[in-house]
Amino acid sequence: MKINKLNSIIILGLIAIVGILVAQLLWTKEAFTLEQKKLSQKTHIALLEVAKKLYEGTNHELPAQNPVQKIANDYYIVNIDNDFEPDILEFYLKTEFKKMNITTDFEYAMYNCQSDEMIYGNYISLSEKGKAKQSVYFPKHKNLVYYFAVRFPNETSYLFSSMRFWFVLSIVLIFILLIYVYSIFTLLQQKKYSELQRDFINNMTHEFKTPLSSILIASKYLSEQNLIKEDKKLHTYTNIIVNQGHKLNSHIEKILNIAKSDYTTIELKKDYISINLLIEETIENIALKYPEAKIEIITLEDYKIETDAFHFTNLIYNLLDNAVKYCDVNPEITITIKVENSILKLEFTDNGIGISPKNISFIFDKFYRIQNEKSNEVNGFGLGLYYVKKICELQNWKISAKNNLDKGTTITLSIPYKNDKK
Repeated sequence: MKINKLNSIIILGLIAIVGILVAQLLWTKEAFTLEQKKLSQKTHIALLEVAKKLYEGTNHELPAQNPVQKIANDYYIVNIDNDFEPDILEFYLKTEFKKMNITTDFEYAMYNCQSDEMIYGNYISLSEKGKAKQSVYFPKHKNLVYYFAVRFPNETSYLFSSMRFWFVLSIVLIFILLIYVYSIFTLLQQKKYSELQRDFINNMTHEFKTPLSSILIASKYLSEQNLIKEDKKLHTYTNIIVNQGHKLNSHIEKILNIAKSDYTTIELKKDYISINLLIEETIENIALKYPEAKIEIITLEDYKIETDAFHFTNLIYNLLDNAVKYCDVNPEITITIKVENSILKLEFTDNGIGISPKNISFIFDKFYRIQNEKSNEVNGFGLGLYYVKKICELQNWKISAKNNLDKGTTITLSIPYKNDKK
């Protein structure tokens, strides 16, 4: 993925989450305002009903003007042009608030025109915590003689408790935003480290290849000299230099290919090919490198599949090369090709040193090498089987490994197969 594209996705994602969070907070604020209005409306209705009941059975009529006034968000006064008893008022308040589903604590007080102050204040609690005696203070209101006041001291917390869902949702969104920011930070850090690793590998391999090319040219020229050819010992030494130089060059190329495939997708040029023929050609190349290896193919027919010939050949070569290198006797490898339940299976059975059960699940990991005496003698970077698995994953193939009952390992390649030859 290009840097500009990645940065654009990160910025868009961040803007989207922040936008959703801001919208959620605005909705929460609007919902709080609506809840506040609903409580105010229900309180007005309940207090108006209380006023009506206080006028019942008296010679006075309810005034045309609304007797309920809202002084503050949590403070109401009700003008009653009539004398009334405090016990009756408390009873009516409890009854009407219960009808309107107002379940928060409240306090009330009545005005005494004789003493010109608010008297008989009482705190009505709906919970055990609030039943302790509370001090109630209400201010005097001018131009009113017979009236009572009601205050909701816990209105804000009551409204918040009725909006738990909105607050939980907002907290979850904030948590998601924090996770997103942390993930992006981690991603950028990993990207930075990956780029440093890639640059290091590219520079390292480039610095290796330049002197190695000079060594190969010089050693090849040296091996062709008559004086070297005539001296058997010197000829052997120069051949060792040439062979080991080519081997080192092969390792460097493998590292470059793996490093490149980690950042760019390997392009497969698929075509219908005969796998039997490619395997036979690969065996011939292995025989040149390891003449002592005995490799046998067991198959009933010539199977054809759609794949990339180049990468398939490299896949087979890596499996055979690995089987030979990890063998402490004369290598004997059997390649069995068969079809089971529309799955083409290629089984590579060797007589090598085998793999410890605790390590067998890691053999396809990058740079993983089994720690034993034989592996320490073999030059390699643990990239062969990693490359094999990568090619399999690109084509939705499956690969597995298991130890044989007697000796060695069997690696099985499972390929979806349709018997439609072209």
